[in-house]
Amino acid sequence: MAKRHVLPTRAFGAEPGTPDVSTLAAWIAEHKGRLADIMTWRVDQSLAPQAEASITMPCAGGTFYRDRILSCLQGVTGRKATGELHVDTPDIIEDAAGIVVRKKGAWCAMPAPHALGIRDEYYEDELEWNDAICSAYRTIMRAMRDTGVVGHVLITDSLVPAELASLAGKNVFYFHPSPDTRSLEQLLDRQWQVAVPADRLSRLFALKEEYTIRKVFIIDADAAAISLARQHLDPDQIVCGGYNSRNEEDYWKDLVARAVYES
Repeated sequence: MAKRHVLPTRAFGAEPGTPDVSTLAAWIAEHKGRLADIMTWRVDQSLAPQAEASITMPCAGGTFYRDRILSCLQGVTGRKATGELHVDTPDIIEDAAGIVVRKKGAWCAMPAPHALGIRDEYYEDELEWNDAICSAYRTIMRAMRDTGVVGHVLITDSLVPAELASLAGKNVFYFHPSPDTRSLEQLLDRQWQVAVPADRLSRLFALKEEYTIRKVFIIDADAAAISLARQHLDPDQIVCGGYNSRNEEDYWKDLVARAVYES
């Protein structure tokens, strides 16, 4: 008789919709005495369904967190860098505290620095600008980790080598939702764990002889993808990953239900 095995699951963020006025007002009233606005609501709603579905490695946030970062960056006006970058962290810390209250051990996702869409009109030097924006991100991420957030997922649809070299590390995971072969190579140059959609697994394994792959997070895994991964990796190197970009109601529960295989 075949034995059923359950794989761990990991979230890489979500993109909750905008609440109606009455929903937001009621939520703010429930959280009187602490920062409560549309951003804290979206952060909370990105994480709550993951907690309910018992995702192994939950992750609040998403690309929507761009607005909070921009509002906390001093030296930026209208998506233009017009002065020295500094970070005002109180709202960031409040967001982190809310994440920890909702689910201990959670990560937080946000857009990668270049995805903020800021145009440098102050430093006027590519390397200096990269140093400045990456330093600001390190300040943001350190403030959140000091509050109890475990680490950060930086979401990107294109990779900036200098930025990747500066930020990728143990507590900072770069996530490309739809990587091509070149993007996978760039990611594997910096991190031996990589997230890849189920339909692009074959591209990843074609690189196995050139790069070290210690763990794969299969985004929206199905039985075929899990079977393919098992041909190349040990079971403890395979995780079923998810990114709820379309705000699907049962996304995380469905992800957990698919994170199984038989042997």
